Amino acid sequence: MAGALQQSAETKLLDQAVLLTTTGLFGDGPGPLGKREIIPLMKVGGLTMFQRTVLTLQRAGIRRLLILAGEQEDVLRRSIRDDPRVTLSVRWMPVREFPITDPHTWDMLSDEIKGPCLLVGPRAMFARDLVERLRQEVGAGETAVLVANREPRAARGDLRNPMVAWHEGRLTGVAEPAEGLSADSTETDPRAADLLVLPGPLLGMAAASVQGALPIRHLLDRLAPTGRIKVVEAQPETGLWYHPVRGHRGAAAEAERTLFRSLRGQFEGFVDTYFNRTLSAILTRLFLSLHCSANVVTGVSIGVGVAAAMAFAMGSYQAGLLGAMLFQLSAVIDCCDGEVARLTFTESKGGAQLDLIGDNVVHIAIFAGIAWGVFSHAEGAPSWLPLALGGAAIGANLVSLWLVTRAKAIRDRGGWRTPEQAARVEFILRNMASRDFSVALLAAALIGLLPWFLCLTAIGANLFWVMLAWVSRTSVRSPLA
Repeated sequence: MAGALQQSAETKLLDQAVLLTTTGLFGDGPGPLGKREIIPLMKVGGLTMFQRTVLTLQRAGIRRLLILAGEQEDVLRRSIRDDPRVTLSVRWMPVREFPITDPHTWDMLSDEIKGPCLLVGPRAMFARDLVERLRQEVGAGETAVLVANREPRAARGDLRNPMVAWHEGRLTGVAEPAEGLSADSTETDPRAADLLVLPGPLLGMAAASVQGALPIRHLLDRLAPTGRIKVVEAQPETGLWYHPVRGHRGAAAEAERTLFRSLRGQFEGFVDTYFNRTLSAILTRLFLSLHCSANVVTGVSIGVGVAAAMAFAMGSYQAGLLGAMLFQLSAVIDCCDGEVARLTFTESKGGAQLDLIGDNVVHIAIFAGIAWGVFSHAEGAPSWLPLALGGAAIGANLVSLWLVTRAKAIRDRGGWRTPEQAARVEFILRNMASRDFSVALLAAALIGLLPWFLCLTAIGANLFWVMLAWVSRTSVRSPLA
């Protein structure tokens, strides 16, 4: 039956995948002592490994998925059957009818799958960007694409994935981990990952494997000397990360640490990078365990921020210090909503808009609370000055919100006149998103200088919107251009 994975032979777009759920592409390898976990059902970051794999493939552009499922087929089916996030076409093949080590199974796959296909193992997390890179590498002809991942040598016994060598982006050698390929003195070895793109004709070659053995290693041995396998190396520092997950206690925690590191933005401020993200990872795990949505987390952040403003409004030193600490907590929780959304694949424009509005509601409340607190305890200074400064800060915040919303709308429709202008506006927007000023507020509260902080904030907020308005003043293309 030619069904969900049927594709024209002339089509070179990689939009179909085969997901193995019972074994890796090269086998399972000896496991550690003690009880082993069923990796596809292991929860990492609020989702099972199986759910995360399916959603990552979908986000990367895979539209058709064939799943070779074992004993856990019913559980796996239920986990995605009624999930509104899953929109790709799914077909199930039980391994009891289609054994993975049977050449006839691979022969059937080669007949059914036309065009390039991504083979995926069940025991790894990987970045969407890595799959997108594989899709870019797919071209005409009969060239395969293999992901290579550098693994600690101490992990050699955990997997059967062979070591690989390549030159100028082409696979040149394959060896068992115990054999080695070179006298490399580093602490890691490049090994084949459970991500491999095979065009239809090469998938047919896998069917020629001997009965009772997985065909992929045999296929790599045959093709390595021919130069027909491209190699893409996983590189965490560039976002092309890949993390194997082993079925033992502690594997989920190790995988989660990798996942949380991948959530950190390239342009985050110092405080976000080294403080807020450390604490937010702890709170995000709590929110995930409580099954809180990202919008609920945004609401908690707003609530804590408004509580901080109420503390500032009391005007005393102790209340100001409490308000600053609550505002810092609000900033940490503000990191959590984005983390929850990305970890659970529930990002949305509505959620992003709620987050932006919530941030501004908190800032306006904070400015109003500080202004009222300073006003109610002012001595000697004109009584109206704190209220005027607070009003100036609030007004600037409202204008900035309008300008930021406008700038994002222009960016989304590609309305910037030049790339240089787009880069300048994007630079300003990234800096606005920095939460580093929360530490400045905490320091001002600690040394009793909240009036000065209010003054500087009123000046800085107005400078910001004036600068943003100036940079984006010619943003819309002329109709005659």
